[in-house]
Amino acid sequence: MAKLAFLGLGVMGYPMAGHLQKAGHTVTVYNRTATKAQSWAEEHGGATAATPREAATGADFVMSCVGNDDDLRSVCLGEDGAFAGMGSGSVFVDHTTVSAKVTRELYAAADAKQISFVDAPISGGQAGAENGALSVMCGGDEGAYARAEPIIAAYAKICRRLGDSGAGQLTKMCNQIAIAGLVQGLSEALHMAEKSGLDGRDVVEVISQGAAGSWQMANRYETMLDDHFEHGFAVDWMRKDLGICLATADETGASLPVTALVDQFYKDVQKMGGGRWDTSSLFKRLRAAG
Repeated sequence: MAKLAFLGLGVMGYPMAGHLQKAGHTVTVYNRTATKAQSWAEEHGGATAATPREAATGADFVMSCVGNDDDLRSVCLGEDGAFAGMGSGSVFVDHTTVSAKVTRELYAAADAKQISFVDAPISGGQAGAENGALSVMCGGDEGAYARAEPIIAAYAKICRRLGDSGAGQLTKMCNQIAIAGLVQGLSEALHMAEKSGLDGRDVVEVISQGAAGSWQMANRYETMLDDHFEHGFAVDWMRKDLGICLATADETGASLPVTALVDQFYKDVQKMGGGRWDTSSLFKRLRAAG
């Protein structure tokens, strides 16, 4: 068993850290809102720390799951950052969805301190985190990944190294691009069914058994038809992720016309007051349009 630190106890990080503690590791948590860390410790029996540096001191592995590029930099760098407390040979595993640029920046900063850095963004939503069934896509050195993979296994359904530093984040971009198109397609299909006087549930029962079937269809069509959009990844966060995808596409020369269009549809949802609705709320946008 290892000595671990976990930085960031949001809807994903909170249960992920819990799985690590349950697996028998010694876990110290840090969260920007200290009361959340205290609640976690009371529930799971781990320890809390006042700063990322304090949490990371003496840890074999430090895991993070925060908000964006700037949040990640803030927990890694500076006098109170995790890197300042980590020892030579330790491994930092970042589960945040951020740009490949900041990942490579922090990989270099960690390497200068003889710390390994693995980018390991996740997919599977809150349910996946709670059930320990996340998909984890990783980038970084082979040796560091090999050491981290058995730790990540506490909350992973699948975990793979895709390449060098940044490869995990690039794979997560592909994941979000695919989701954006799928959700819009499902929304349009349900909208077409309603406008045509069909029962959406009957339609999905049939088409889900053929080539149109998907995770989104199986898990979201009923809540979409019931006008419930509190079941997953928020629109605000999806727009953050799609912004990363589109910026990276400009750098690489990739063409993402559907992603760019769906990003604007999510902007419409935000204007409707739906920034905290889940990503399937694209259907609500179509309903609102009449």
